[in-house]
Amino acid sequence: MPRETRCQGAVIKDDCILIVKHVNHHTGNIYWWLPGGGLQPEETDEECVLREIREETHLEVKIERLLFETIDPDKRYTYQRYVTYLCTPVSGEAAIGDEGESASIHSITGVGWYPLWDESQWEPGFYEEHLCPLLRSIQAALGVG
Repeated sequence: MPRETRCQGAVIKDDCILIVKHVNHHTGNIYWWLPGGGLQPEETDEECVLREIREETHLEVKIERLLFETIDPDKRYTYQRYVTYLCTPVSGEAAIGDEGESASIHSITGVGWYPLWDESQWEPGFYEEHLCPLLRSIQAALGVG
């Protein structure tokens, strides 16, 4: 079933943001992203982000608020709508989870907390076309640092 909406969480703890590292099994490409994933039928955006964060990182989080929503009108990628929520951890320790039904395509190889406001601490892979603009949008939406 095609998924058009990706719900994702900007999980913040002590001015650090949780980032998930993935590998594509077909290409070997490594990429970093916020925890999140595709909206399932009959699921709300909020239910999706809570489920995806739990599956991918083993964290239980509280949704603080919607940060922003973006649309990809050109339909260049898997998802056309991206919904990003500000979240805070309430229990558990961040650990590698799984990709569920997508595990044959890609898997999670790492999770880590990175300073949101200190780009010198970011991994080189953060500067690819998806994540870096997303992190800067989160910085702008939070407006502190």
